[in-house]
Amino acid sequence: MAAEKAAEKKQPRADQGVYGISVVSDLVGVSEQTLRLYERRGLVEPERTEGGTRRYSRDDVDRLRRIGELVGDGVNLAGVGKVLALEEDNAALQQKLESAEKRAADR
Repeated sequence: MAAEKAAEKKQPRADQGVYGISVVSDLVGVSEQTLRLYERRGLVEPERTEGGTRRYSRDDVDRLRRIGELVGDGVNLAGVGKVLALEEDNAALQQKLESAEKRAADR
């Protein structure tokens, strides 16, 4: 039990940058240059160490996989940015709706 709790504490948060660019390149299946391009286009914003090294989080990896899906479907990078923004807006609105429905049900 104590070992399980220790292992849980060592797990990085989903938004914590822990993966280097070469690892993410392998995980996502795109080149390091493509990852840098996505960053220049504002599609992903990895954390940086004090020395400037990129550190990607699990959330970043998930986002990069979604970018890959969209690009694979033929969406250009400008369109990818718009789709991602709309998906984020939709998720936020869905969360607000669920909260409002829960409050209404509690009355």
